[in-house]
Amino acid sequence: MAAVQWRSRGRNYDAELQRCGLEAALVDFGDYHPLKPIMVTDTKTRRGTRKGSTSSSSSSSSSAPPDPLSSMLDGTDPLSMFAAASASETPDLGRRKREKEEEAVGPDFEPWSLKRGEILARFTTTEKLSINLFMGSDRGKATSQGSAVSEKVRTRLEELDDLEEGSQRELLNLSQQDYANRIEELNQSLKEAWSSDQKVKALKIVIQCSKLLSDTSVIQFYPSKFVLITDILDTFGRLVYDRIWTMCSDPRPLPDNFTVEDVNDTAKETCLNWFYKIASIRELLPRLYVEAAILKCNRFLNKSAIQETLPRLTAMIRGIGDPLVAAYARAYLCRVGMEVAPHLKDSLNRNFFDLLGTFRQISSENVRAQLVLQMVEMPEYLTLYSPAISWILQCIAYRAPESLLTEMMERCKKLGNNALLLNSVMRAFRPEFVAARATDFIGMIKDCDEAGFPKHLLFGSLGRSLASADPPESERLTILNEAWKVITKVRSPQDYINCAEIWVEFTCRHFTKREVNTILADIIKHMTPDRAFEDAYPQLQTVIPVQSVELHFQFLLFSVLQERFLPFLDMFQKDSVRVEVCKSIMEVFINALTLEDEKRSLALLIIGFIRMVSFGRDFEQQLSFCVEARATFCNLEPVLVQLIHTVNQLAMETRRVMRGNHSRKTAAFVRACAAYSFITIPSLSSIFSRLSLYLLSGQVALANQCLSQADAFLKAAVSILPEVPRSISVEGKLRSSESFLLDFINSFLATLLVIPDHPEHGVLYLVRGLLNMVQDYTWEDNSDAKVRVYISALPLLAAMSQETYLYSIPKVDSNETLYGGDPKFLSEINKLCETLIGQILDHLKTLGRDESTRRQGALAFSLFGVLLAHSDLRNNKLSQLAVNLWNLSHKHGYCETRTSVRTLEFIKHQTQQPDMAHLSDMVQRLTLQSRT
Repeated sequence: MAAVQWRSRGRNYDAELQRCGLEAALVDFGDYHPLKPIMVTDTKTRRGTRKGSTSSSSSSSSSAPPDPLSSMLDGTDPLSMFAAASASETPDLGRRKREKEEEAVGPDFEPWSLKRGEILARFTTTEKLSINLFMGSDRGKATSQGSAVSEKVRTRLEELDDLEEGSQRELLNLSQQDYANRIEELNQSLKEAWSSDQKVKALKIVIQCSKLLSDTSVIQFYPSKFVLITDILDTFGRLVYDRIWTMCSDPRPLPDNFTVEDVNDTAKETCLNWFYKIASIRELLPRLYVEAAILKCNRFLNKSAIQETLPRLTAMIRGIGDPLVAAYARAYLCRVGMEVAPHLKDSLNRNFFDLLGTFRQISSENVRAQLVLQMVEMPEYLTLYSPAISWILQCIAYRAPESLLTEMMERCKKLGNNALLLNSVMRAFRPEFVAARATDFIGMIKDCDEAGFPKHLLFGSLGRSLASADPPESERLTILNEAWKVITKVRSPQDYINCAEIWVEFTCRHFTKREVNTILADIIKHMTPDRAFEDAYPQLQTVIPVQSVELHFQFLLFSVLQERFLPFLDMFQKDSVRVEVCKSIMEVFINALTLEDEKRSLALLIIGFIRMVSFGRDFEQQLSFCVEARATFCNLEPVLVQLIHTVNQLAMETRRVMRGNHSRKTAAFVRACAAYSFITIPSLSSIFSRLSLYLLSGQVALANQCLSQADAFLKAAVSILPEVPRSISVEGKLRSSESFLLDFINSFLATLLVIPDHPEHGVLYLVRGLLNMVQDYTWEDNSDAKVRVYISALPLLAAMSQETYLYSIPKVDSNETLYGGDPKFLSEINKLCETLIGQILDHLKTLGRDESTRRQGALAFSLFGVLLAHSDLRNNKLSQLAVNLWNLSHKHGYCETRTSVRTLEFIKHQTQQPDMAHLSDMVQRLTLQSRT
């Protein structure tokens, strides 16, 4: 069998469907049936309604042509142009584009929205606050259509000169909640001004809000103030971007990967007008923040504008004198930078290195005088930097190589092991990287200055990493000893227990009951005097690690045998807390000692309960319930599987409610659902449960246009294929896993048809990755499974070469759109098909030498069927190969005669089609052979 050159047969799926459809038949009304009149009437009604609804829809959707006079009067400057036509524009075009771009970072990147609530809850104050509210003037309102052009432009210019000198009203003695309410009022005022075409007034509001970020009079509240103010900046940035986007989307929307050439002149002029207005702001801080808020709009002007603007804005921050204000300005610039250009890591790194240069300002006389005036201690002041520095480092460390951590550690040493910086580094980088260098970090912590940032906080951060990743075994005892030397010297009971609780899990996982008993004794020693335990019940409860049943049970086995366990429980003297703790202890014992059958019964009951829980349209509450249920039933695998199905169903229900057009909020929600599944699936022990759920969750993510999440699920599925064992237990009996694995791979191949290629990973990278895994997998002896996968892959590749695919996902561009029948793409498919056919033919030859003729005949007939259905048999070599395969499959008489006869009848029927006449010659060469 000589090598062949593969060519896929062109398919017209619609025509094939019509040919295969049943012929229409008239309904016989002579025989009475109660459903027949209803069916006929319903059909006529639907047809009539369809006609009527079509005309109605067309009439309702039609709109009057624009009035040229009114458009001239209403479009005197770029800010008000197209105001009259805004109602007919599609408002969510920009939103959909924005959501796609935000997915440039993967689901493993913790978004700012998750940190927002934590910052607001952590940085509070009882001090009275003040705020300057912007009071609008009549000049800010849009002029009437009858105004002269020159008068309207002059009014706009006057308003621009008055940007920073508008009427203001200062509100004093506000509580924290009142302050937050006033900021929200400003946010609403911004939206109202924008919707009423008062763009200059909207800009005034943003400028006045940005100025508030220079006020550090109540310094403890500054991180929360930053969160509230930047919410307004984000709103402004979205409004400006969407405005310009819609101007470019008439008459048709911009493509996903639009270039500057696709942007019309009016949109460019509007964009430039915004940047000119912002450049006229006198004060540095509001000018910096407002320009950063619309950084994304640079895409409309120049393809390299963002890359050029980020370094300039970074340099502008050097002019801010207050180190705290400068740190948060850098954090905001990193935020917008990660949203619009996450690949520009050089700008992020430069931003961080500039931040390092300002660390010496923290101990300056000006800062110390301010802290004395506000009666704030240096350790408390340093914690105010944590959210900003942690966010900047998270952006830098995202998918960064391990070598970057080494570089950061060296920079920390050059700065004298600044404790604040060292703490943020340990929190930002992957726990595996930190755990591998735990001993080095301990040495650096020892060299830190105790005065500015307490060492027990540094050991707390190190302990969090070691709770997620294991350090080298030979270093574990040294690590525990060095950490506990510092922790046990902490005088404040609250600070002590906050740090000690973190290290309990590390001790339980890696050490014996002797070390656990020592830890318990030390906790009792610190928390008993002055009944300090009464203020630390939540932390003491976490000392019993309820998050992990296995670890919790190990802790209890250790502790109940120790003399310190009962005195430890005696610290829970509040009745409600004591009952809760004892209850959790008993639940863990029961769960840990439950028989498998009882666990299975309990799981079924819990699953039934979970299916009945519904919060209606409050999908976020439903997801929160699933998060809590996962933590509660983490030891019951069937429950975890059901929770993943529930969350996937929740994502699809959201898609149904939104009719596939996600808003910014719902797009973020379905990504959160994907993140839930992606985090939960690895905790399952069943390999086939993981495989099927990765595939299902990937399909759900794809249906919701979450391309990066879908890609992550499918890559995860491929990566665990080598873990599939050769035999599995089914109802207590060992069975071969081959049939289960083949079923999964076939389902996976069917999904790959609609998965677009990743721009960075090459053509058909998922298909190639799967086939590589299949090739390297250790199959059973005398197994044809690998070759059967190759045969199953050929129809997929043939379908990928069609101009129009058999099926697609709404609003998701498959390879048919990305490549558009590109010859290079088709060439790659043909080469891969030829490689697979070569592997199959080699296997057939091997079976012939081994006298496995029955298996040889079955595989040859399968490959013949694929060639008949999917290859272009007008090619002489392919046609000859098909005939050879037919003869080989019938050579030893093992092929079923009935199947062969029906196959020949099908081929003869196909020859009657105009595009299949070439099969006539081939069918003459196909003969039936009797059994030998």
